[in-house]
Amino acid sequence: MYDIIVVGARCAGSPTAMLLARAGYRVLILEKARFPQDTLSSHYIHQPGVALMSRWGVLDAVVDTGCPPLTHVSYEAPGIRLAGCSPPADGHRAGYAPRRYRLDPVLAAAAVDAGAELREGVTVTGLLREGDRVTGVRYRTGAGPEHTEQATLVVGADGMRSLVARLADARTVIEDPNLTCTYYSYWEGLPAGFELYERPGRWIGVIPTNDALTLVMAYFPQNEFPRMRTAAAASFQEAVRTTAPHLHQRMAAARQVERLYGTGDQRNFFRQATGPGWVLVGDALHHKDSITARGITDAFLQAQSLADRIGPRLHDQKALTAALRRYGRDVDDYFFDYYRSTLTVAELRLPENRTALLRAISTDQTLTDRYFGTLSGACTLEEFYNKELLDLVAADR
Repeated sequence: MYDIIVVGARCAGSPTAMLLARAGYRVLILEKARFPQDTLSSHYIHQPGVALMSRWGVLDAVVDTGCPPLTHVSYEAPGIRLAGCSPPADGHRAGYAPRRYRLDPVLAAAAVDAGAELREGVTVTGLLREGDRVTGVRYRTGAGPEHTEQATLVVGADGMRSLVARLADARTVIEDPNLTCTYYSYWEGLPAGFELYERPGRWIGVIPTNDALTLVMAYFPQNEFPRMRTAAAASFQEAVRTTAPHLHQRMAAARQVERLYGTGDQRNFFRQATGPGWVLVGDALHHKDSITARGITDAFLQAQSLADRIGPRLHDQKALTAALRRYGRDVDDYFFDYYRSTLTVAELRLPENRTALLRAISTDQTLTDRYFGTLSGACTLEEFYNKELLDLVAADR
């Protein structure tokens, strides 16, 4: 009998397990993959996520994987150029973009060091119940027989297509259509910083990562995905050439070292956070388009919020139920504005009100940095959209 079973050991599950194990609970983590194993990802960890890694004592291990600190970001669109950096979060100004086959094992090792038990290569096949309460899981390893484990709480950290959410009948409470598809790969010998390029219908992201490689991602409208699947390489190159021609020239002198990866399944939703005996965290709970690269940071923030809300209340059923409901409200309250702003970017339009805003702040470094801070989460939207900004935009018009 475990206190908590966490299904999924990537960037939501392992921090959740680590924090709850540090709180003294007996925690089991069940992970389908065997680490190290890569997964689709935009890689980037914004400053609030970096601050949490530092607080948890895992930042040095992530830095030691060789991903460089990113303390400067540039954004270009027709007639607009911004350059700066998000304000720091708890003293951390740099972001990082580790490969997932480097990051996820670090997080899992931290959970194990905290006392959690990790089982890899495990497929969860069902949930145990007593009445309407989830009391554990069914699982198998490889082609072996089915086993069961019981727990006071089952945490679904098993991603956008969460089996735990489906088996627990978690309702989808907010849902929007898929807006983009994305393709990406890695280049060697590509001098670059953290760079963003946009034109109507296209978005390009460039991020240095491990092993002196540079990730280049291209975003396209969702309705182009059927065509992209048959001509991805040519469409990718054309998107870079027409959106970021100087980047395209640099890429021509560099070497692509991996195949092109892509997906058209970038769902946008909030699910019901919790029910009797279960709770969701990370992409299992809330997923949005990867264009703002908030997935890892948001998973970290949710893991910390969930652990804080549970605190010492796990074995007091009434107190635990109230704590988990507060956690659900925390997620709704904190992430909804980021969700809507992400969907606005993912529409791949450049409406006049946004271009006017970006032109206005491009002449003011403080406002530019605050704008990047709204993307990272280091600056709230209320802090950014103040009277000074509104006056500047009005004067620019």
